[in-house]
Amino acid sequence: MTHPLVETAANPTPQDARVDTLPLKSGKELRYAIFPATTHPVQGTVVILQGRNECIEKYFETVRDITKRGFTVAAFDWRGQGGSSRMLRDPARGHIRSFDHYASDLELLFESVLLPDCRGPFYVLAHSTGALVALLAAPALANRIRRLVLMAPLLDVNGGRLGKMLLSAVANTLRSTGLGRVYIRGGKPVTKPFAINEVTSDAARYVRNNEIFKAAPELAIGGATAGWIASAAKAIRRVTEPDYIEAIRIPTLVVAAGADRIVSTPAIERFALQLRNATLITIDGARHEILQEKDFYREQFFAAFDAFIPGTGGDMTESENEQAT
Repeated sequence: MTHPLVETAANPTPQDARVDTLPLKSGKELRYAIFPATTHPVQGTVVILQGRNECIEKYFETVRDITKRGFTVAAFDWRGQGGSSRMLRDPARGHIRSFDHYASDLELLFESVLLPDCRGPFYVLAHSTGALVALLAAPALANRIRRLVLMAPLLDVNGGRLGKMLLSAVANTLRSTGLGRVYIRGGKPVTKPFAINEVTSDAARYVRNNEIFKAAPELAIGGATAGWIASAAKAIRRVTEPDYIEAIRIPTLVVAAGADRIVSTPAIERFALQLRNATLITIDGARHEILQEKDFYREQFFAAFDAFIPGTGGDMTESENEQAT
């Protein structure tokens, strides 16, 4: 049964939204939503790839920002979070056995929904964990999407090198001994007071997003399992290999948050400088969730987005012009 989209007074559902599910081979389901463009002509479709412990509802404001630019928006909840099926009996555990499963979720969305039902060209807007998945899927996406926007991609976490190595080692050890489903960071879902949150400096948007989970607590998950962390570390190692980076040909906009407390901004900047066809901007002062930040930071993001995406003012490359004609 499809979990309906949840709206609150501060977070109304964008107009004419369509929500449905896609069956997975395991018998589980993915929840997705399509939001039609609100201006014409339609410029194409933007696919939003959310971060860990996010849900479609968290991007309603961003959906409206993009649909008014003439794009259809497609969004979905990764397996194990939001309104999609959980992978474990305990629905609060944020777990995955391999990030390749996330990449296969994106492939399923393209095959079953985007290609048959949505107008191209296609663009991907991905945040944090979603950006890491987008990089994993980049070889398969090369002939499907025109441009890729990565916001605060998960390429390394903040913290000391020794602590990160220890965390990865513990996660791998637990998974290899059959304990990959145990919590390794955090536990049941907990809402931090705004004053000590690490993701945004905008109090109103922080409260708005927490109200979503108060209205529908089943959309939230808690801490990451050992299996999730070990799988994330493996995916990061893969996409940061020089040969892998060299093979990425999709024009990419990389947006880092200058005050990010979750992922490593220096690691993002180093990665972006290695990409063959990339533009890098760092938004000074912004925290991790750029699209949930103050207007001052969001406006900087959308200025870069509009300059990069064809149809909003961005220029196409020569090869993109040839594809369009």
